[in-house]
Amino acid sequence: MLLYQPKDGYCYNSDTHFLYDFIMRNLNQFKNINGEILDIGSGSGILGLLVARDNPKLSLNQSEIQEKFQFLSQINSKCNKIKANMYKGSFLQQEFDKKFDICVSNPPFYHSSVIKSENESLKIARYNDSMPLEEFISKTNRVLKPKGKFFFCYDVKQINEILLLLNKYKFNLESMQFVHPKKDKDATLVLVYARKDSKSLTKTLSPIFVFEKEEFSKEALEVYTKCSTHSIKVEI
Repeated sequence: MLLYQPKDGYCYNSDTHFLYDFIMRNLNQFKNINGEILDIGSGSGILGLLVARDNPKLSLNQSEIQEKFQFLSQINSKCNKIKANMYKGSFLQQEFDKKFDICVSNPPFYHSSVIKSENESLKIARYNDSMPLEEFISKTNRVLKPKGKFFFCYDVKQINEILLLLNKYKFNLESMQFVHPKKDKDATLVLVYARKDSKSLTKTLSPIFVFEKEEFSKEALEVYTKCSTHSIKVEI
């Protein structure tokens, strides 16, 4: 998959690759994946495009607040021959004309108290000022159909708040997975699959360790191979 990214803005990273793999692992339990999928804060489009590539019966929708990423998402959709419908503007303020079967997102999740980059584009893409966690979960609940599926990744240090808010907004935690830099390092990322109005017990997948010594681990390399993405940086 060929993906254009900005030279001077936020570029996708391994978080998105691991989230994609997590989504596909959980969707594999269902026989016929179809309907409407929304990529919230789509950036250059990578997450929704990967999931739609591997589930051709899904209709891809993207929501993006930054104009440069709206442009890149549309270019990347055309390059990879995947039709996508773009909703321009803030996800939290957007009035959608339909509800969705699946929502996926690699949202801005660094806490507002963290020292921020001076680059305005990076600020919006990384820090949750523009999309606080509670508002993100609450709005996703409103745009999902009954029994709708919700996949996202987040800073693991905020897991207590994640669990409380999922429960508050009637999401059931179906599956989760932790991502560690190395086996002897604490987890830094949590991958979450929640579902509206479900009562299933939670499944915790085996953790992902990104590096083994100074090289990518076997499991990380398998995820990158599955994604098969090639990035080209451009000025906008």
